Amino acid sequence: MATIVFCTVNKTARSTATRCSSASGRETLRQFSSAHSPSATWLPGARWFSRGTGVRFMSHGTAGRAAAGRIRRGALALGGAAAVTAAAAVAGLLANANHFPRAHMATRVSPAAEDREQEGDIVERCRGFMCPPVTDINVLQGSKEEMRTRMEMLIMETQAEFCRALQEVDGGTFKVDRWDRKEGGGGISCVMQDGKVFEKAGVNVSVVFGHLTEEAAKQMRSRGKVLKGKDGKLPFCAMGVSSVIHPKNPHIPTVHFNYRYFEIEEEDGAKQWWFGGGTDLTPVYVNKEDAFQFHNTLKEACDKHHSQYYPDFKKWCDRYFYIRHRGETRGIGGIFFDDLDSPSQEEAFSFVKSCAGTVVPCYLPIVYKHLNDSFTDEEKDWQQVRRGRYVEFNLVYDRGVKFGLATPGSRIESILMSLPLTARWEYMHEPAKGSLEAEMLEVLRNPKEWV
Repeated sequence: MATIVFCTVNKTARSTATRCSSASGRETLRQFSSAHSPSATWLPGARWFSRGTGVRFMSHGTAGRAAAGRIRRGALALGGAAAVTAAAAVAGLLANANHFPRAHMATRVSPAAEDREQEGDIVERCRGFMCPPVTDINVLQGSKEEMRTRMEMLIMETQAEFCRALQEVDGGTFKVDRWDRKEGGGGISCVMQDGKVFEKAGVNVSVVFGHLTEEAAKQMRSRGKVLKGKDGKLPFCAMGVSSVIHPKNPHIPTVHFNYRYFEIEEEDGAKQWWFGGGTDLTPVYVNKEDAFQFHNTLKEACDKHHSQYYPDFKKWCDRYFYIRHRGETRGIGGIFFDDLDSPSQEEAFSFVKSCAGTVVPCYLPIVYKHLNDSFTDEEKDWQQVRRGRYVEFNLVYDRGVKFGLATPGSRIESILMSLPLTARWEYMHEPAKGSLEAEMLEVLRNPKEWV
């Protein structure tokens, strides 16, 4: 599942040219890095636990600017790492027309201003990124109060913190691959392959903008969104962070997360916006302690906003990551939501910020716990079979991947980042009754409540 965020193109301050990362912005960051770090690295320190962000509202999304409390339909369910690419970002978000039940809106739990106070100086925060942000740092400084700036900073920080945590446990280094989209924007793909712990680890960021194609606009209108463009054009901006981690040891689960934002500007200057995302776990073997720890971390983040969020988004996750032709889920789930646009932009962002802050503490303790677990050839073979199911979901059902592959100009490497280096398909494979493999399959065919 991919992560992408859309932001509208500001007609005055953010032209297509200025939104692209410029040499002046990169030079500013290089100067800060050189002045404060002898190694001129973008990775300061090894702190990887959550930032302790405040939390707010969360819903299953909306189809426009409807009032808080209203139940929505027409979920925008992005999948796979597709959203990481420019074309797939737009396409993936627009292609996901699944309809899921919505959660009721919640009232604010704590002042959203608390999060604003934690955001701090733009340049100082950029020093901790894997590389300079997609948007020119000077543009970000001049628009620090805008949601698209705040979201871009969040996804860049999420990428850097997760990469630092993975590098610390693996000992390897991420390849940082920066790419530009000629239509507007670009992205940063961080990939580590053949490490000591991780066979393949990818953490991608994309920030793309431009005008929606007529096909994309039609798909959005079919989901109930009322869009009024000028001369048939609808400015948009999308951004998000997406990650898929495939460990070597079959006792360490695969993890996926993505958090994204989408914004469009209509003829009269009015803006429509929404957030989406989620985090889910795909183990090879059932471990109830791991499942509890993972789900409970997500539940605690959700409960700070509303007690109904975790159960609703957990069910949504199980429904989305379902391999219909196999009659089983891809893993043991987590949370998933989309089309979140109320009760306010500030509160919706605060909830996404809270969720993004859980990606390290919900996963790294599990990695460390099983770091030195021994495994047999048979257990490795079962891992390969389960990876085959992972590939099947991403290529057959993940709408972001499917739409991205069919879109001219898509960045294929970023779209397929979510796939493992190796997988296996055995004819008529069925685990022996009473085996640990059979136990895993039972959980996938009948999702459990872990907390």
